[in-house]
This record gives sequence, C-alpha cells and structure tokens, in this order.
Amino acid sequence: MATKTAPKKTQKSATPKSNGLPMKGRDILVRALENVGVDTIFGYPGGASMEIHQGLTLSKKIRMVLPRHEQGGSYAACGYARCTGKAGVCLATSGPGALNLLTGIMDAKMDSIPMVAITGQVPSTVLGSDAFQETDIMGSSFPLVKHSYLVQDINDIPQVIEEAFHVAQTGRPGPVLVDIPKNIQQQETVPNFDVVLNMPSYKPNVKPAPQQLKKAAHAIMEAKRPLIYAGGGTIWGDTHKDLRKFVKKTGIPITSTVMGLGSYPMDDPLSLQMLGMHGAVYANIAINHADLVIALGVRFDDRVTGKLSEFCKDARFIHIDIDATEINKNIKVDVPVQGDLKLALPKLTELVSKKKDIGPWVKQIDEWKKEFPFHYDLSDKDIVPQHVIVECQKLADEDAIVSVGVGQHQMWTAQYWRFNQPRAWLCSSGLGAMGFGLPAAMGAQVAYPKRQVINIDGDGSFLMNIQELQTLKREQIPVKTIVLNNAHLGMVAQWEDRFYKSIRGHTFLGDADFREIAHAFGVKAESISKPEEVVPALKRMLKHKGPYVLDVKYPYNDKSRGHVMPMIPANHSYLDTLVDETHTLREYWKKKGIQK
Repeated sequence: MATKTAPKKTQKSATPKSNGLPMKGRDILVRALENVGVDTIFGYPGGASMEIHQGLTLSKKIRMVLPRHEQGGSYAACGYARCTGKAGVCLATSGPGALNLLTGIMDAKMDSIPMVAITGQVPSTVLGSDAFQETDIMGSSFPLVKHSYLVQDINDIPQVIEEAFHVAQTGRPGPVLVDIPKNIQQQETVPNFDVVLNMPSYKPNVKPAPQQLKKAAHAIMEAKRPLIYAGGGTIWGDTHKDLRKFVKKTGIPITSTVMGLGSYPMDDPLSLQMLGMHGAVYANIAINHADLVIALGVRFDDRVTGKLSEFCKDARFIHIDIDATEINKNIKVDVPVQGDLKLALPKLTELVSKKKDIGPWVKQIDEWKKEFPFHYDLSDKDIVPQHVIVECQKLADEDAIVSVGVGQHQMWTAQYWRFNQPRAWLCSSGLGAMGFGLPAAMGAQVAYPKRQVINIDGDGSFLMNIQELQTLKREQIPVKTIVLNNAHLGMVAQWEDRFYKSIRGHTFLGDADFREIAHAFGVKAESISKPEEVVPALKRMLKHKGPYVLDVKYPYNDKSRGHVMPMIPANHSYLDTLVDETHTLREYWKKKGIQK
C-alpha cells in the first residue's frame, strides 16, 4: 500500500472525549493507543521521542518495556504479536533509533505479522535540513511496510492510530509505520477521539468466490493422492480450528511450512510435520507424488519448492490465500481462491466429504514415514543438541511457548519439538534474522506472564541481542534460554563443509562463557558439557522462577552430529535430498532398485 501523509478526519463528534480541555500531542497519542487496546509497548527513548515517553509514564493501561536495543524492541513486538494475534508495538527516536527498527519491521513483513512501529521525528520545521538525527524513515522503510504515515497535524493523531492498527491487523497482516515530529508531540489542541474509519483505497477482499470453492471441492473429490500444504495463513484468525475440521472430515494428510507449525497437531497420524529444505524426507516425497496439492495460506517460497521446474510436476494446485499477489506468483495454480481462509475453509468443508478412495495413498505415506524418520545418534562423550531439544519438551509444560534464533538450532527445534497448538512457535522464517530468539521470547513472556517461555538459541544468534538479558532481569521477565553452543556459526559452517571443502570463511566464533555473561547481568545461569548433565540441568532451569540461561557446550566436530539432516541443497529437487551423510534420496532409491 502506498505511503502517504496523515489524512483528514471524515467525521467529528460534537462532544470531544477530552471534556473540552486541550491536550499535548504526546498525550493524545497515548490516549489513542489506549483506545485501540494497546497494553504493551517496547520502546527506547531519545531526543525526538522523549515527549512520548513522558506521556507513557502517566498511562495506567500501557506497560512500557525498555529493551536495551531498538532491534530487540522490534523483535519483542514481533514475539508479542506472533503469540497473541494482536499487533505488537515498538517505539524509537529519530535517526539511528528508527533505523534500528528496520530489521524487525522487515521480519514482520516477510512473515505477515501485525506490527505498529512508532518513531519520533525531528520538528517538522527543520525536516529536509539534515538536522541532528534526522532520517527519512518513511523513505527508508517504504519497501518494508504495509503502510506508513507522517503526522503533520496534531488533530490527525487519533485517526492515524485507528487506521494504522486497522491496516496492520486486517487483510494480510503486516507492519505499519507512524512517524511523528517532535513539535507535533509538543503542540496542544482539543482532541476528538470519535473517529470513523473511511479508507476507500484500503478495502481488502476477504470473501472467497463461491464458484471457485465449488471448483476446489470438485478437484478434491476427484483426487487420488491429495495433500494439504499449510502455511502461516492457517494460524491467523484462529483458522487452525477450521483446518482441523477440514482434515478430520476429509482424512487428507497434511504437511506444513515452518510458519505453519502448530496449525495442525504434529503428533497426529495424518501429520507429515514440516516440509522443505530441512523438512521431513517423507513430507517432501509425498508432496512431489501428490496429484493434488491444497495450498492454504502459503507463498511457495524457495525453501519449500527448491527447483521450481521440478516441484510437484504431476500435481494440480488449489491455492487459497487472502493476498491476491501471492496467487500465481511462483507456481501456476489450477484453482485459485482469493479470500480469507477463515471464511473459505468452513465453506469448503461443507462442500466435500470423507475421502474413502485414498487409503492406498495414506498407507504409502505411512511406509515413507517408517523408512525416513527424523533420527540422531547419541554419544557417551559429548552432548547431542537434538537430544537436548527432545528432553526439554518432555519436561516442559504442554502450553510452553518456544522461541528460536536462526541457524542449526532453529531447524533442529522445528524438526524435533512437536507443536500441537498454534502461536507457540516463534521463528523468524522468511527473513531469517539472527538475534531474534531472546527478544521475541521476551515479548511473548510479557504477553503471557504465567506461561512457560523457552528460547532455544545458538551462540551466534544469542550474541546478537544478548543485552536483553538485562531487560529480563530489570523487568522480571522469566524467559528460560538454552544456548546450543558449538563455538561456530553452525549453519554457515555446514554449508562450508558441503560446498566449500570445509574452508572456514570466518565462521569460527570461539568459546564464550555464557554463564559468566548472564551472571554479570544478574541472571541465574549454568554451563554443561556432559550428556549426563542434560536432564538435571533442564529440570533446574525450568524450576527456577526467574530468567535463566543454560549454556550447553558441545563440539562442532564431525558431519554425523554437526549437520542438520535431512537437507535439500538450494535450487535442487527432493530427489537430491541428503538423507544421510553420503547418500541422496536418488542414490538411496537406486541402490534399492526403485525408480522415481
């Protein structure tokens, strides 16, 4: 959606809710945020935003959490939004403060997360003069946001905030920027909070065409090898409930993207868990042998499709998505259905019946599951990271929220943690932003103070926003962090092993003592390095009432334990899947005399 300056109000109430008394722009902003239901803001003050912070100190409805870096605040807002479904809110000053929000804003855009980023700006009287800490944040963020506003009139603030949250949370969710010059924050006016939304240029179509749903139902009833391919769109708006009804009625097997984990119970017999580059071998085999792929709230990204020309060559596609631009973008679709899944799935469920002719297909998938399970080898000498994840889930609460950074630990968690509910998995999926895990967990814990929140991180990712340990301590946020510490940028090192003859291109980090670092921030911590220490340490961590860091040291030594398997090399087909350290799926089947 195009960037624009703040609109004029379309209607005014005769009786302003301020009782006729003038208010500063900063206080009008705070009241407007309260009116749209904001209860938490992650913000870092500076010269161009300190007026807003002064206003927030007077609010009895909004909790202000001070991150130790603006990027941490933006990731925390993403974590809050991912687990609640509400727009996360972050706040920064002009110039470097606003620019530090950009990675989190892009993360929200890539993963369709509702966020409102508020930035202070230099006074409008000096805009364009290269004033101290002046940055054109609207121009800088233009390709990253769903919409943006520059407030030029104090009277527009209530309308802008109402619109910003509406845009962020409707249609395909995404980030919205609101930039407010300091002089606007300081001015006074008698505000009008009785705003009415009237946005002719923003009216996303959410109603799916009935005829297209009928075509989709007909294709489903004809298919002999159907498969559901579920993405992040199946989680927003509680659509996961409708998805489960659809699967139960039809009996069609289902696999999901990394964004869709938890939309359908991963321990259900019809679940094929995650597909894609590091997904289950059987999920990738199944989707490439399906005669119908039912794509729900996905964007056919390259980490799933691999080589596009080889992806599902013999399948027809149904694609249901709220964003029309995603349909036919990467894959030519046979039955496109543009609209909200929350409206489409119940109607589609009514039009279909139990698939009684797919028994052989389901049986074949079960055989692939038995042939290619996720697996790892234990060691008597060293800790195996996958084992830490498995043991942690055994001890964790059923409704625990799990956050990750980006790297090997991220993929191992996606492979081995069984997510059976939505909004319990916080992962920077499309952008793949390192440093995401700890602040995202912080945002989730603030949203749900009584739920268990566990951040499973790598040493590289953890170091990028490690300063947020002080936020956890100061704000009494009891996030539990497991650092899988192999002294390397593990995923990049894995690619070096596979494709660059193990030449280390600056991927060795060196050993960091995260126990001592955590202690310096006043956070309880311990380090372990022996297999027998894993379970007792996890129990101590989960029992502790406050924040905790468990530094799990293990060597990046050999391919059998140092790599995430299975793996489909970039721009390759599922037949090129590395099913073990030495064989591709193509080679494995050739040895068995199977032609695929």
